[in-house]
Amino acid sequence: MLTAPMTTLPASGVLYLHGFNSGYGSPKAALMRAACHALSLPCETPQLPHRPAAALQRAESLLAGLGKHPLLVGSSMGGFLATCLAERHGLPAVLINPAVRPARLVSEWVGESFANEHTGERFTIERAHREELDALTPQRVSPERYLLLLGSADETLDPADAFVLYHGARTVLHPGGDHVFSALEAYLPAILAHGGHRLAPNCRAQG
Repeated sequence: MLTAPMTTLPASGVLYLHGFNSGYGSPKAALMRAACHALSLPCETPQLPHRPAAALQRAESLLAGLGKHPLLVGSSMGGFLATCLAERHGLPAVLINPAVRPARLVSEWVGESFANEHTGERFTIERAHREELDALTPQRVSPERYLLLLGSADETLDPADAFVLYHGARTVLHPGGDHVFSALEAYLPAILAHGGHRLAPNCRAQG
């Protein structure tokens, strides 16, 4: 189990960013809130807009309320947004099956309609989604900032892409893990340790 934090300064709060078309009510968001509650650690798990630029703006607006040294945690598309913020502000981040080339992924969905089960919102993917993702994509990443949690059986994203982009980052490859990363609860101590906090392994998160 990984326990060494990236920095000697403990995280002053946690910002969790959900994946594409997910939301505040997702199981992973609930687990993060419960784990932070066990540590009396401020935690934000916002409902993000479907447009990438607006989602990043919403996420960034919450950072100031989490103190000087927040920990970023992001899943899938939220992992991409967490990377943008980590590089922009020099913050540590934990990425769960992160989207590595989101503009390429979204380009396959242009014209497709979606409904968000958490909000009831219906929307259609437009070229603007892809263009915004292209504009937001960092030119490079600093691997020492990151802890990667990757599922070896991710049916949506190829974990090899994350290995390449974040080469040198601390990485856990969960055998048989899917894109949802259902084993997240077992890795909560490692996630919080990346932010300099100790969560007892037997501290079950009550969502």
